[in-house]
Amino acid sequence: MVDNSEPLAIVFVTFDGMTMLDVTGPAEVFAEANRFGGRYALTYVSGSGQPVTTSVGLRLPVDGAPDSCPDPDTVVVAGGESLVTRPVPADLVDTVGMLAARSRRVVSICTGAFALAAAGLLAARRATTHWQHTDRLARGFPDVRVEPDAIFVEDGPVFTSAGVSAGMDLALALVERDHGPDLARTVARRLVMFMQRPGGQSQFSAPMRTRLPRTPTLRAVIDLISAQPQLDHGAAALATLAGVSPRHLARMFAIELGTTPARFVEGVRLDRAQALLDVGHGVAETARLVGFGSAETLRRIFVARLGVPPSQYRARFAATARTMSTSVG
Repeated sequence: MVDNSEPLAIVFVTFDGMTMLDVTGPAEVFAEANRFGGRYALTYVSGSGQPVTTSVGLRLPVDGAPDSCPDPDTVVVAGGESLVTRPVPADLVDTVGMLAARSRRVVSICTGAFALAAAGLLAARRATTHWQHTDRLARGFPDVRVEPDAIFVEDGPVFTSAGVSAGMDLALALVERDHGPDLARTVARRLVMFMQRPGGQSQFSAPMRTRLPRTPTLRAVIDLISAQPQLDHGAAALATLAGVSPRHLARMFAIELGTTPARFVEGVRLDRAQALLDVGHGVAETARLVGFGSAETLRRIFVARLGVPPSQYRARFAATARTMSTSVG
C-alpha cells in the first residue's frame, strides 16, 4: 500500500471523440473509494486545456492543460475509436509522454493503449486493448507484446485494460493496491462489481471467442460440449459423435476454429468452473461437475490459464458475490 498522508493525484487525459465511459467508469471507482477512506484527487486535462466532445456528444469540461496540473501519481488515458481509425494526434502523444514522465504509473483504458504505444510507453512491454483491436495494435506496434484475451495487463509501471467495463476492474485493482482489499471490497459492493476479475481472465467465454462453424456437424459437436462439458469429450468420443476420424475432426477444428478439440473442451470447462466457483461450489465438486475429474487437474489449468489457483479465485469471487447479493437485496 502507499503512503496515505497526501491524496494520490489521478490525472485523466481526455480528447475529442473519447469514449465517455473510459473516464467516468474508473473515475467513479476512485470517487467511491474516497467515500470510505480512500485518498484520491481527480483531475481532467486535455491537450489544449479546452473542453472536449465525448463519444456520446456531451461536452466534458476539463481542469486545464497538462502543464497546469500537479505532478500525477497516476495518468489514465481514455480510449476512443479515432485512435484506431486514424493516427494518434501529435498533441495527444505529447500530452501522454509529458504526464507519464512526471508520474508513478500510467494506465490506458481500452483503445487508450494506442496512445501509450504511439508515445513509446509500451515498447517491449506486455499490453492489451479491446478484443476487436488487438490485432491492429500488434500490427501497428510490433514492439508491443499484445495479450489479446486479458482483461487487464500490468507490466512494470504501465497498466493497460480491455474494453470499457474492464477499465473499472483495473481501477478497482489499483484501489486494492493503494489502500488494501477491505476498501476495494467495499467499493466493489457499492458499485455491484466482482472483487475483482483477475487481469489474466479471458475477455470472453470459450464459445464466444470461437467463430461460428460453417459445418453443421462441427456446430453440433460444439453445442454438445458447451451444453454438457462434464461428458467424455475425448478425441475418440467427439469423432464418433461427428461421424469422422479423430484426425479429420482435428483438421476441422484447426481450419474452422483455429484451435484443437482438447483446447476447446478445456476452455469450456474452465468457463463453467469459474461460474460454479462464483456461486460458492467447492473446488473438488466443481472439478467433478465440469468434467476435469480431479481438484488437482482443475488447479493446474486454473494456474496455467488465469494465474491463480481455484481456491484463491473462489475465496475472492464467491465471498464478494454473496456479500453483494445481501447488500443490494
